[in-house]
Amino acid sequence: MAPTLEVWNAGKQMAQKMVAFINQSPSAFHAVEQCRKRLEECGFQRLSEKQSWVGKLQANGRYYFTRNNSSIVAFAIGGKYQPQNGFKIIGAHTDSPNLQVKPVSATGKAGYQQVSVATYGGGLWHTWFDRDLTLAGRVMLRADGKLQTRLVHIERPILKVPNLAIHLQTADERTAFKISKEDHICPILCTKIAAELAGEEGVDKPRHHAALLALLAEQLQCNPEDITDFELSVCDTQPASVGGLHNEFVFAPRIDNLASCFCALEAMATAEGLESDPQCRVIALFDHEEVGSDSYAGAGCTHITSLITRLTCDLQTGASSAQDYEVATASSTILSADGAHATHPCYVGKHHELHRPELHKGPVLKFNANQRYATTAPSAAAFRELGVRHGIPLQDFAVGNDTGCGSTIGPISATRLGIRTIDIGIGQLSMHSIRETCGTVDVLFFTKLMAAFFTDYHTLEIDE
Repeated sequence: MAPTLEVWNAGKQMAQKMVAFINQSPSAFHAVEQCRKRLEECGFQRLSEKQSWVGKLQANGRYYFTRNNSSIVAFAIGGKYQPQNGFKIIGAHTDSPNLQVKPVSATGKAGYQQVSVATYGGGLWHTWFDRDLTLAGRVMLRADGKLQTRLVHIERPILKVPNLAIHLQTADERTAFKISKEDHICPILCTKIAAELAGEEGVDKPRHHAALLALLAEQLQCNPEDITDFELSVCDTQPASVGGLHNEFVFAPRIDNLASCFCALEAMATAEGLESDPQCRVIALFDHEEVGSDSYAGAGCTHITSLITRLTCDLQTGASSAQDYEVATASSTILSADGAHATHPCYVGKHHELHRPELHKGPVLKFNANQRYATTAPSAAAFRELGVRHGIPLQDFAVGNDTGCGSTIGPISATRLGIRTIDIGIGQLSMHSIRETCGTVDVLFFTKLMAAFFTDYHTLEIDE
């Protein structure tokens, strides 16, 4: 059933907010910074993992902490919270497939200065050719006797990965478009002639081109020699936008998975009823999902274990009872939020005939018999009930037997934490392309579903 006109227009408004979030989040570091700002505007207090939290937390309190500046965990303690009551956790990830500048990047041939990059995750790399590219990430500076971290986003196009002209390719090469990720994805920064005229040459075998360091220094208002290291990602300069004939689509980079991050953040900021909630509400936005999640800041790390350990006790004294942790995890639920595959109109046969999600028809429950997704019948039934209560349509997705299946942080979290988990996401096209597409109203539906998870899930009676 089609959404009402009121819901349709509200979806466009929510999508515009998401577009602004994506445009301000060209890297995982920037995404976390945007989340931090929004949380603090909503009264969340920053905590440090390096300090004890005993005596600093209280019922109805809102808090957050970061790790590596690329992952962030925010939590709101219910007014009726008790240590064994459990947690309602929404998990997503801040990273997306991209090209990352190598530790030694200065290279070049045929009169060009190029930047050597590493492919991060499983991108549709052909979509990165002939785009107007730039750089974003974090830079380490030596200043005032300290090593400081600074975020940088160069907003003008400075890099290009050009295609080979059709006249220089054989018929087989044109048909296959086979590329070497090492040899053919090496962005052009500038010509050597231009660098010489700008006085940016002269260092023997530098780690990075002087022209690149000079540009970073200009952005950061420092000297090039102050830059000690950096983590920079290549990104598109074309901003995200709402488009389509009826302004019904979001055209954007990094929808996988900044869309889920945005919806989780909105739900955490706007969900009502915290004062009567017996559980703790959590959003955990991890890094490194696209490369397996096994890292200091990924979903395979100790983020949630540490959080639950710190909260399954008397918040003022730190005292805990036997098995508080075990009872709390058994009473908890994780919503693993990540992009879902909407049906492509030109490749309908790639979807199983009974599982073909469409845009504008609501979030997608993801199932896999081989546990690539963590959804179970009880967790799916619970979210279907939330959908009915709040007028949120839901769809089902499962791959065909002859089709491969991606995965999410869901199975990782379920396995390592022993917590009931469900995998849900917004349907999208062109997943892992430099430009992806989703439906505007689905952004609203997913945000509302997450808010319902926070406000209502503890009221459901679920047998397993």
